[in-house]
Formats: sequence, C-alpha cells, structure tokens
Amino acid sequence: MSQKQTAIAKKTEKESAAPDIMKLEEKYCSWGDTVHYVPNPNIFKSCKGSFLYDDKGVEYLDLQMLYSGVNFGYGNERVTNALKRQLDKLPQLACQYLHEEKILLAANIAQRIERTFEEAGRCHFNVGGSAAVEDSLKLVRSHTKKNLMFAFMGGYHGRTLAASAITSSYRYREKFGHFGDRALFVPYPYCFRCPYEKKRESCSMFCLKQFEKLFETEYYGVVNKKTSSCEFGAFYIESIQGTGGYVIPPQDYFSGLKEILDRYNILMVDDEIQMGFFRTGKFWAIEHFNVAPDIIVFGKSLTNGMNPISGIWAKEKLISPKVFGPGSTHSTFSSNPLGTTAGLETMKIIDESNFATEVPKKGRYFISRLKALQKKYPQIGDVDGLGLALRIEMCQNDGYTPNKALTDAMEEIGLGGKLSAGGKRMGLVLDVGGYYKNVFTLAPSLYITEKEIDLGVELFEEALSKAIKQAS
Repeated sequence: MSQKQTAIAKKTEKESAAPDIMKLEEKYCSWGDTVHYVPNPNIFKSCKGSFLYDDKGVEYLDLQMLYSGVNFGYGNERVTNALKRQLDKLPQLACQYLHEEKILLAANIAQRIERTFEEAGRCHFNVGGSAAVEDSLKLVRSHTKKNLMFAFMGGYHGRTLAASAITSSYRYREKFGHFGDRALFVPYPYCFRCPYEKKRESCSMFCLKQFEKLFETEYYGVVNKKTSSCEFGAFYIESIQGTGGYVIPPQDYFSGLKEILDRYNILMVDDEIQMGFFRTGKFWAIEHFNVAPDIIVFGKSLTNGMNPISGIWAKEKLISPKVFGPGSTHSTFSSNPLGTTAGLETMKIIDESNFATEVPKKGRYFISRLKALQKKYPQIGDVDGLGLALRIEMCQNDGYTPNKALTDAMEEIGLGGKLSAGGKRMGLVLDVGGYYKNVFTLAPSLYITEKEIDLGVELFEEALSKAIKQAS
C-alpha cells in the first residue's frame, strides 16, 4: 500500500470511528431553543471578523452577528487578549465581593449616560438580556408599586416568564399558563404596515393620538381621572424594534410618547439590548429621538458576545441605596470578572474609535446598494435602516403582501453554503424577523468594509434569484 493510500485509509478509519454528531444532537439536545427554526442546522467550527467557517471549511459572511451581539467583530483581539490577561489574574469571584473592573465599567456607562441625558444614575449587572429585563421590572414595581406595564405590539424583551409577559408574541406564553400581569400591547408606529392604514406623510401621528385617547376617561381602563393615577407602572419600548423587524419610528414619536407618560407618572424603560453600543450610529438608539428614558436595559454587544453580562441603568431616584438596597436582586454570575473585563475593554474600544461617523457612513452605503437591488426586484418591498441596523422586507410581486416562503427559502439557501463569489463557494448568514417573519434584519459588524458590503449584496442577490427560481 502506498503512503498516500495509507493516509487515506487512516483518515477513513478515523472518520468511521467518530460519533455522528448530528445523531447525538438529535437524541440528547433539547430542541427548545431556536436551532431547529431551520430544517438542516449548521455546525460551525471557527470565526473571524465578519465570517463564520463550517466543518467543511466553507466561509459564510455573517450579516446578523449573533443578533447584534458581536458589534466589534468575531475574534476581536483586544477583547480576547483582555480576557486572557484576566484569566491569569482573577478569572472568577463571587459577585458579593468587589473587583476593580466592575466599578470602572459601571462608572464608564453611567458617566456617559449623564453626559448624554444630563441624568445621574447607577448601573446594575446581570447575565443575559432577559435577566436584566427582570431586574428592570423589579425597579419599576419597587418605585411605582404597580405590576402592569404597557409594551408594543411587535416588541420583544425575552423569554423568561416575566419578560414573556411584556413580549407581544402569544406563542412564547401559550404553553405556560395564564399571565396575570400580561402587558397592554399598543401598536408600534410601523409606517410601512400601519395598523390603522394611514400614510406616514399625512397621518399627523394618528397612532400616538390613539394611545393618548386611552387617558380621556376612566372607562377606557387605564387611568383614574379623579387622581390622574394610571394603573400601569411603565412603558417598555424598543426605540427601534428588534425581533419585530428593525422598524424605525417617525422622528417625533417618542418625544410625544414621553410627554404623555410623564403626565401620568409612567416610567419609560428603553430596551437597548439589540440596538445599544453604536449599532445605529449612536451609543444608544434612543439618542436619535431626543428622549431621556428613566431606565435603560442593555446586554449583547457590551462584551462583544464574550462571557456575556447584561445590565440596567436607572435614574438615581429609582436605584439609590435608599430605595434599592443590598439583596434587592442577585444572580450568581452577575458582574463576573471575565464579563466586566470584556465589557470594560469594549468601552475602551468605543472611546478610542469614531463609530459616530463611521457607522452612519457605512449604513448609507449599504442602504444605497440595497435600494438599487430593490429597483430590480419587486419582491423587495421595503428597505430601511439607521446606522447599521438595516431591514429588507420581502413581499409578493405586488411589493407589499408578506412573502414568508421566499424569506425562508433565501435563509436556507444562504445557510446551505453553496453560493459563489469570486469563483469561491460561500454561504450567507441572515436573520429573519418581522411581524410576518418576512424581514431580513441585518446587523453586520461595525467594522464591515465596503468590499464586504458589496459581497453581502452580491450573495443576497444570488440567494434571492435562486429562491425565486425555486418558487416558479
């Protein structure tokens, strides 16, 4: 047997002895997460920058970056090296004890918010977005003594029990019994699909007026007109809807909403878990709308997807030690030293970068390329974006009727890894959202280059063309 034949035989023997990893997954892994939203899940082996690599070495351009959880690129060396240093110094510590990185991270975030909104406040850390949402609910209930909330149709705040109660999708609650504190869901200003069938240019913010109308009389069920006391403690918002399809509201909507909320002492809680950390070209997305929220919830890209921590910032009156004292909320791994180290390095990267200029510029270029594509394909009903939070709404040939089937086909084609660019086999990672699951929500790395944007548009068009042919 030749040396080459021997090598092939050894490789074959090794492969036959290896476990069938997908059979193990099928038998032993819970399917309760989101892996099996697609029929043939991928196994990825490595990542770098804007790209993922599967077990066959195929390169995938990722335009969703862990649901906007890796704003600063896969394998960011600065964050990785900061974690390596921390591993050798203080890799773990019970959160009842202090470490320097926690204090510096909280100070950095709180000081930035004070400069931006002219409001003093404090930060509290946890693990995962839903846990931070739960902490914010504790703050609201502690301050207002009320457990009912307003939230938006199309809004998403997590899938723990309390977060599910303020997330609009009944699908997330259906199997888990009655939710007595389910939010009152209010239409979001989704102008492309206005629930009131109005036109943005002539509606005079009709949806906001409909919300204000709830407070006209006690018989609409939200307010006691004799005391001006509202039964609802807070309004949970996403200044740009995330899972709902990266929907961008009219410029004056949130300032008008805040005025109504302040009139009845209703807190505004701004969920920035997807849109924070310069996703939209500003540190917080709410900054685009000239509103100062009472509480901000954040997570995901705080650590660039590494050893994740989440958190809340709240105004001093809501979170001072006098009103939110020791033990008010707790989680074993909250403010863990690896998470706070990654978060602190992320903040240093932000402080030393020019994302306020670069992200809007890249976003405009990406939008221009997508708008050009929209002119060629009537199935692209809407293209919009703010910074590098971009949306592509897929429709029937009329440019309006939702086309979930086409969207699903394109996602599967992208994940199939059989697209081509520059003579090379490639894949494309897209995230699907929207009220009708027909919207591609793009959240690329903030470091994405124009060349990579061009590549993304090229691969997207190829996936779209193949999906149209499949349907015909």
